[in-house]
Amino acid sequence: MARIILIETSGQLCSVALSDSGKCICSRESDTPRAHASLTAQYVKEVLDEAGISVPDCDAVCVSSGPGSYTGLRVGVSTAKGLCFAAGIPLISMCTLDILVAQARQEGLSQGCQSIVPVIDARRMEVYTAIYGADGKRRSEIQAEIIDSSSFAAELSEGGVLFTGDAAEKCSTVIKNPSARFVQAVPHAAMMAPGAEEAFNAGKFENCAYFEPFYLKQFVATTSKKKLF
Repeated sequence: MARIILIETSGQLCSVALSDSGKCICSRESDTPRAHASLTAQYVKEVLDEAGISVPDCDAVCVSSGPGSYTGLRVGVSTAKGLCFAAGIPLISMCTLDILVAQARQEGLSQGCQSIVPVIDARRMEVYTAIYGADGKRRSEIQAEIIDSSSFAAELSEGGVLFTGDAAEKCSTVIKNPSARFVQAVPHAAMMAPGAEEAFNAGKFENCAYFEPFYLKQFVATTSKKKLF
């Protein structure tokens, strides 16, 4: 039984929640894209104020570890580390794909499906993805994959496949199979509560000093073509 601050900043929107004994008791979610830097710390304060507690009253901080937005992940992990160092509490991480799968199962979206394929938008027709069973267990390595009409043909031949994530709609434009179900979604911090509690009870903590997000691909900086002067 633990109180855990939950932080999800891997996508365009950010969210923060507070869980107690594996259940979300309060949360905040942005409706403004890419506002992680200005909203994440504010949301942490708001959920703690709503619960009438402070950071040292919590038992851990759980943060989404990626893959996902480079900038968003940096903000989330930096915020989580700061809270952990200041209060002397442990850090827990959750794979963003795991969060999407847990979310789909909690919401009953995967009923009747043999496989769940979370898809996070990368660029063009590329996604970050892995294959999960209906039980929520990961069955393949996490990878960056370019989606085409033959993608996940083996899984689709075995039965229903749920594609969920912010790249679901993109995938639906090329995967034309009656066994495919597409649900456009973003991960929510509130849905991290059961997994964070399970990790806490199992003592699965990160080394706060050295933990880094799972970017999957290295960040590539580009040079602006606009002339400033």
